[in-house]
Amino acid sequence: MKPGTLYLIPASLASPKAKASDLGHVIPAEVSAITAGLTYFIAENAKSARAHLMEVSKSHELKLPLQQIHFAELNLKRGKDALPELLEPLLAGTDCGLISQAGVPVVADPGADLIMAAHDLGIAVVPLVGPSSILLALMASGLSGQNFAFNGYLPVRPADRSRQIRLFESRSRAEMQTQIFMETPYRNHALLEALCAGLRDNTRLCVAIDLSLPTESVRTQPVSQWKNALAQKKIPDFQGRPAVFLFLASKGQVPQNP
Repeated sequence: MKPGTLYLIPASLASPKAKASDLGHVIPAEVSAITAGLTYFIAENAKSARAHLMEVSKSHELKLPLQQIHFAELNLKRGKDALPELLEPLLAGTDCGLISQAGVPVVADPGADLIMAAHDLGIAVVPLVGPSSILLALMASGLSGQNFAFNGYLPVRPADRSRQIRLFESRSRAEMQTQIFMETPYRNHALLEALCAGLRDNTRLCVAIDLSLPTESVRTQPVSQWKNALAQKKIPDFQGRPAVFLFLASKGQVPQNP
């Protein structure tokens, strides 16, 4: 029997309660049509996956009632031991959707091990088009899109975080490489302060907030201007809101001592 196909399904960057009109703004109709035709999903979070399916159902009829659609969660604690069981329906010929909690699967999101296991078993993997906050932020930042690195989350401990910031700025300067980070929304302000304290004044820093949403805000300026904004309390109101941070160091800077 031919295995089913594993579709990589993006979700809106908005909350699960996003309106169908908002969903149509960021998810192509063809992607929603494929999603509506599936009856088995592997999800980072089953609750948010069901909420996404509810939004899809407002514009595309689901193949089965939502209550009859099967959702399996990626159990990160079980690790690779859980993957064969998750892929069994595909080996039996059932198509499946790997659905992100927000944005695109695997990018700053779990699922890479599942996809590698699917490749090893000869299962076709099909990525579908949707929003990625990382790429949207890079597009809008004005920083180099020819050479960039996504570094995930910086350390929480201030000393470790400062050390990493200096390391990535040195790399950015040497390679003219844009450095990209994310942070837990309630720590946004602390990360901005750490970046302003650790980066050179003429390094260009971008803060991109609520991407693809009506409240979207993207600002790129030298660190010196961010410092002034912090001093005058004129920074964006972004505490608790999803944000992406990017910076690009200037070649003319003198390296900072570690």
